[in-house]
Amino acid sequence: MPYVSIWVHLIWATKNRYPYLKKEIRPILIQHIQENAFCKGIHLDFINGAEDHIHTLISLKPNQDIAQIAMLLKGESSHWINQKKIVEFEFGWQDEYIAISISKSGINRIREYIKNQEKHHQKQSFADEYREFIQKYGFERGG
Repeated sequence: MPYVSIWVHLIWATKNRYPYLKKEIRPILIQHIQENAFCKGIHLDFINGAEDHIHTLISLKPNQDIAQIAMLLKGESSHWINQKKIVEFEFGWQDEYIAISISKSGINRIREYIKNQEKHHQKQSFADEYREFIQKYGFERGG
């Protein structure tokens, strides 16, 4: 049996960063994503978001990879939102996402960061946060 400890801060946005995820919708969506993750054997440790994006903290299992997890969570949740007509327009997530590895010592800090998304985005827009992640972690656009 392999022993694996890989923690990932996974972030994704609504299509065109449209503010679909209003305060009354977010808890319903978050609960659904949590239930879906559990059913698919994904260890979703923490989740929260704002009007135009979602933050998660995930612990990967040996047979899982980030692309697979992102596809499962994003694809199923967008299908569910459209099927249930949770929003009035055709819903979708952007294709891209950000995935950042988290050390064991950083887990609680990331949980707090995710928990306080609404407060955080009163001071910084998601567009600015996104640019900050791209720059801080050396990601190249389109790569």
